[in-house]
Amino acid sequence: DVVAAARGVQASGDLNRDGSADLVLVLRQNNPANVIENFEGLGEKPFNTNPRILAIAFRDEPSGKFGLQLENHTLIPRRTEPAADDPFDKEIGIAIVRDGFRVRLNWWMSAGGWESFNTTYTFRHRSGRFELMGYDRNTTHRGSGDTTSLTINYLTRRAKKTTGHISRDAGKVRWQTLPQRQAPTLESIGDGLSFEPKL
Repeated sequence: DVVAAARGVQASGDLNRDGSADLVLVLRQNNPANVIENFEGLGEKPFNTNPRILAIAFRDEPSGKFGLQLENHTLIPRRTEPAADDPFDKEIGIAIVRDGFRVRLNWWMSAGGWESFNTTYTFRHRSGRFELMGYDRNTTHRGSGDTTSLTINYLTRRAKKTTGHISRDAGKVRWQTLPQRQAPTLESIGDGLSFEPKL
């Protein structure tokens, strides 16, 4: 079984509410051809551009085997900018949460960009799909000090946007109710750093 034998960052927990511990895996290709040893400019050297795969496998209790439910190549984007930090942190990048799992991505550049942010996606398995249950994005402009946070709860269809500044504890809060529509799925999001939810 390929998934059972795979090595990589993983989190374990019951995702389909059958009492068995399932797996969320983030695997990374290890192809030397995708590691750029010498290039001109700022940034990480050598620069590892090997792509990642997010995989989800459910455990079958009677047999003890895992069956692959989803293989996604886009949510955790491939690195293309040497001056940008790796968007996936293997320590906090994935986690099992109640009724689902969480994927966190970060954006920070040492040169060539002022905006830094982190985005957290929370998914749950529902009707054969991995639906987006929660979305959180916190952004800071390192030049102006302006901050923006957006939190969406797709279960309650409520969105909270907060704008402020790093010098102030409190910010301006605006609530919004989302139209009645189906929540996005993991497969429909695409690049997790570029996704912009509909409000």
